[in-house]
Amino acid sequence: MAEKNMSRWECPCGYIYDPAEGDAENNILIGTSFQDLPDDWTCPKCGAEKEFFEELDD
Repeated sequence: MAEKNMSRWECPCGYIYDPAEGDAENNILIGTSFQDLPDDWTCPKCGAEKEFFEELDD
C-alpha cells in the first residue's frame, strides 16, 4: 500500500493546510492529505483554489 503524502501546503495568503489538523470548519477530517481534499475545497482564509497552494518542505 502506498504511503500517503502528509505534507503541509501553503496558500499565497499565508494559510497552511496541515493534514495533522484537517479543516474542521469545512468538515475535513484530521489525517486528510492535501491530495485527498475535495476538488472544490478552497482556502478557509481567503478562498483560493487548491491549484494556488505550494507544498512546503518540512
